[in-house]
Amino acid sequence: MNTVSERDRFAELAFRRAEAKKMGGPQAIARQRKNGRQTIRERIAIISDAGSFYEIGTLAGTGVYDENQNLVSVTPAPYVGGLARIDGRPIALGGEDFTVRGGTTFGSARRKGGQGGFIEDLAHHYRIPLVNLIDGAGGSVASIKRRGHSVFPGVHGFERSVELLGEVPVVSAVLGTAAGGPAGRAILSHFSVMVENTSQIFAAGPPVVKRSLGQIIDKNDLGGTKVSVNKAGTIHNSASSEKDALEQVRRFLSFMPSNVWELPPVSVCSDPVDRCDERLANIIPEKRTQAYSMHRLVQMVVDENSSFEIQPSYGKSVITMLARLNGRVVGVIANNPMVYGGAMDAHSARKQIHFMELCDTFHIPLVFFVDVPGFMVGLKAEQEGTLREGMRAVFIAGKLKVPTITLVIRKCYGMAGMATCNKNDVDLKIAWPSAEWGSLPVEGGVAAAFRKEIMSASDPIAKERELEAELKPYASPFRTAEAFAVEEIIDPRETRPILCELIHLAEKRLQAEVGQKLRCGVQP
Repeated sequence: MNTVSERDRFAELAFRRAEAKKMGGPQAIARQRKNGRQTIRERIAIISDAGSFYEIGTLAGTGVYDENQNLVSVTPAPYVGGLARIDGRPIALGGEDFTVRGGTTFGSARRKGGQGGFIEDLAHHYRIPLVNLIDGAGGSVASIKRRGHSVFPGVHGFERSVELLGEVPVVSAVLGTAAGGPAGRAILSHFSVMVENTSQIFAAGPPVVKRSLGQIIDKNDLGGTKVSVNKAGTIHNSASSEKDALEQVRRFLSFMPSNVWELPPVSVCSDPVDRCDERLANIIPEKRTQAYSMHRLVQMVVDENSSFEIQPSYGKSVITMLARLNGRVVGVIANNPMVYGGAMDAHSARKQIHFMELCDTFHIPLVFFVDVPGFMVGLKAEQEGTLREGMRAVFIAGKLKVPTITLVIRKCYGMAGMATCNKNDVDLKIAWPSAEWGSLPVEGGVAAAFRKEIMSASDPIAKERELEAELKPYASPFRTAEAFAVEEIIDPRETRPILCELIHLAEKRLQAEVGQKLRCGVQP
C-alpha cells in the first residue's frame, strides 16, 4: 500500500505534467491561434502517427514555490520534444513553444532542443531522422543580465547539427518567425519548408535592420516565402498551410532511409513496369528551339503519383524531384526548356548541387533527363557568378558515387552537359533519337570556328549557312552511336521499362556501399 509521501510524489508528477500541457497559458495560446499558427503540441500531433509521441523533458521549466517551498506553478521550458513515429518509423522531433517567452532559448545547463540540444543527440545516437518544428528566435539579449555576462558565439554551437547531415535525414519546418540559431538550423537541413504569410526567416528581424541600416521593412517583405523560397532559395519549399507543410515533411521522409547505413524504403508498385506511354513518341517538338513540358514528360515515365518536387519555385531551369521507378526511390534531375531554354544559371546550379549531394548521401540513384544548351550567358549571368556555380555542379557530379543514368532527351552541350554524367559509375548514357550534343551547337559554333572564312565571303550569311549545312549531318546522334560514344539510342516509349530495369540492377551495388560518404577536395 502506498504511503502518503508516495501519493504526494505521484500527485506532484501529475501536477507538473498538467502544468506542462498548459504551455504559456490560455491567452498566449489564443494569440498563437489568432496569428494563424498551431501550438507546438498540436503540430506534433499532426505530423506524428497517432499516439506515438513519447515526450522527453516534460518537467523541464521554472517552478514557483511558496514560503514553505511548496510548488505553486510551473512555467514549462519553451521547447517540446521527444520520440515519435511517422509511417511506423521512429524519429526524433521537437520545436520551440512560442507561447512561452516567444520560444526563446531555455537557460538550462543542458538544452532540450536547438543546436547542441538533446533532441539532436537522440537522432545521432539512435540513428533516426530529425524533424525540427521551428518557431522561435533563439537567444535573447535579455538573458545577459540573468547570467551576468555575454556568451561567446559557439558555446552552444552547430557541431552536432553539421554532423547529423552526414548521418540521418534532417528536416525543418519553419512555422513562425525564425532568426538566430533556429534560422541557422533550418538551413542546416536536407529539406526545409515554410508557410506562406505566417512564416518568416532571416539573419535578423526588422528591429535590428532598422537599428543597423535605418531601413523600415515588414517582416514578410524581409523574410517571407517570396524572398526566402522563391528568390534566395534559403528554404526549399513553401506551403499553403501548416498542415500542408507538415504533410510535405512526411512526404519527404517517405523517400528517405532512416540513416546512411540503410537503403531507402521500397514501396509496392501498381504501375506496370512495362508501361510504354505512346505520348512520349510525339512530346518533343519538330522545331528544335520550341519548348515543351519536361514536368509532363517525367510524369509519363516514373511511377504514377510518386513524385515529390524540391525547390519548384527556385532555379526553375532545372527540375529536382524524388520519385519512384517500380517502387524504388530515384532522384530526378531534369532540365526545363520552359525557362531559359533549359540553360543552367547560378540558381539552378546551386539547386542541382544540393540535390546531387542529398541523393549521393542517402544512396538514391540519379536519373538525369537532359535538355541543356549550356551555361546561361550574358552580363547578368556573369555578374551572378554562373560560370563558378556551374563548375561547382560539374565538380560535385565528378564526386558522385551513387549509380547514375544519363538520358539525353534533346540538347546536351558544353560544360553544363558534363554536370549530367557520373564518370565514377559505369557512365551509362542513353538517348532519344531527338538528342544532340557537343561542345557547342553547330549554330553559333560555326560562327566562332569559321569567323574569318565567313567574314571574307562575298555573302557572309550564305557562307555561314553553307558551313552549318555541311557540318549538320555529323551532329546526328546515330553517328555517335556508330562510334559507341553513346551507349544506346532508344525509342522514347521504351524509357520507363528500361529505367526500371537499370534501377533494379543498381540495388545490389547500393546494398554493398551503405554508410557514410567520404568527400575530399575544395569546391571551386
